[in-house]
Amino acid sequence: MGHVRDYELSLTTQGPTYPPSEVMDQHGNFIVIGRVNRAGDAGRTRSEWGAALVAADSPVPPFGENHPYTIVKELPLDPAALSREDRDRVLHTLPLPLPCANYPMVFAPEQCPGADRTRRPSHPFHQVPIPDLRPEDGPKLTSPVTLGQWVTAQGRLEVALTPDERAARFFFEFDALIPNSVYTIMSLRERDLDPAGPTRPGPLGVPNVFVTDDSGRATYQAVMPNPFPAPGTPGANRIVNIVVLFMSYQQNYGGAIGWFGLGGDIHAQLKLRQPAFQEFTTLP
Repeated sequence: MGHVRDYELSLTTQGPTYPPSEVMDQHGNFIVIGRVNRAGDAGRTRSEWGAALVAADSPVPPFGENHPYTIVKELPLDPAALSREDRDRVLHTLPLPLPCANYPMVFAPEQCPGADRTRRPSHPFHQVPIPDLRPEDGPKLTSPVTLGQWVTAQGRLEVALTPDERAARFFFEFDALIPNSVYTIMSLRERDLDPAGPTRPGPLGVPNVFVTDDSGRATYQAVMPNPFPAPGTPGANRIVNIVVLFMSYQQNYGGAIGWFGLGGDIHAQLKLRQPAFQEFTTLP
């Protein structure tokens, strides 16, 4: 059993596959960097890592299933291969209620139980209506955030078990995130995407917030109790991935990952491409 391991995080704009992305462009298209659903053989759907602009009226299957997206334009996975037009795409939140969504969850049930009934347009990241903000309060993010900026992000994660193997330390180093902005980190557990009864994704530590400097650099760490119980343990719900979230409303929500969720106010920028941490086992 490994006790320490390093991971390189991958660029993304996606949490689950619905909504297809947590970022839109100025034309109302999802900007997808993640698993792109395409038509496969014999009526099946292929879900492979890629990049594309996806229409907001793509078919929405029941939670736990995938249908082919309606693709507006293919995008290169290599950031250096993006056209000037695509690099200059201004990033926006998703409107509310969330389009093309099937995740059956309210993400802040104690704080905002009616989040799924809120109506709000899409906003450029730099013009999100932050509650109670006044111009004289000095907002730091005042210029458009573009796809070209987004795809420069880099992140590294080190996971190490504590000596008693009852907890694990997660240590992150980041570079070239959006400068002077609030970010959070969420944990994705194996049952969060269970169609038979999903659990609510939660923070990786509380508080799970960090703020980037003028260059988009930051570090973050958290020690999580028993994050990797042995498979088959009754009630086990292992952490299988982590997601680094840009917080467009520049807020943190305590024990919730966001107020509206999934592109309404949280926007995945880095994560692991595949479920991970199988090599670790922790004790209760």
